Amino acid sequence: MTAVNSPLGHALRSRRLNQITHEPHSRLDALVKSHDPFASPERFAHFVAAQYLFQRDLQALYNAPELIKLLPDLPQRCRAQQAVLDLADLKRSLPEGDDSVRSKPMALGEALAWLFVSEGSKLGAAFLLKRMPALGLSETFGARHLGEPEGGRAQGWKAFCAVLDDVVLDAEQERQAEAAAIAAFNRFTDHLERCFA
Repeated sequence: MTAVNSPLGHALRSRRLNQITHEPHSRLDALVKSHDPFASPERFAHFVAAQYLFQRDLQALYNAPELIKLLPDLPQRCRAQQAVLDLADLKRSLPEGDDSVRSKPMALGEALAWLFVSEGSKLGAAFLLKRMPALGLSETFGARHLGEPEGGRAQGWKAFCAVLDDVVLDAEQERQAEAAAIAAFNRFTDHLERCFA
């Protein structure tokens, strides 16, 4: 995972990734709504199980020394442990994950693209958290993984995007990053479908 000096790096990579993932993101949003995870704590537990599986996929990235050099607070950004605690609160056992993502070596652009999807979801989590009191849940019980990150959501997102936009990638690495961002949305979609099945 090393950056390659190339004039092809784009300063607004974060915006481009946001644009190219619009379709899978919209599809995921529609799927979430169709499963109505906020109807009851039991339904919400299915949603948390999918969140856990996705965060489990990314644990190695959140702890990768090469990435921590770019984002020193990266290990603290991972929400896998919060999701584990949320599932315990909701009396739901941990779903069994597979290692198809965890065991895949990723280039720098790919890794940052997967993290882009995970980190971006924290912005939407603020709106979801507002629905938790109706379920008897909060950022200290059952919905920890939706909690406000240290330093704030907006600041954390800006800091991540600054790094993402600053890393220099060659044309092939850019292509890999774009494909990885779409793959990350599709992976969460797969987790959600499985957990609500």
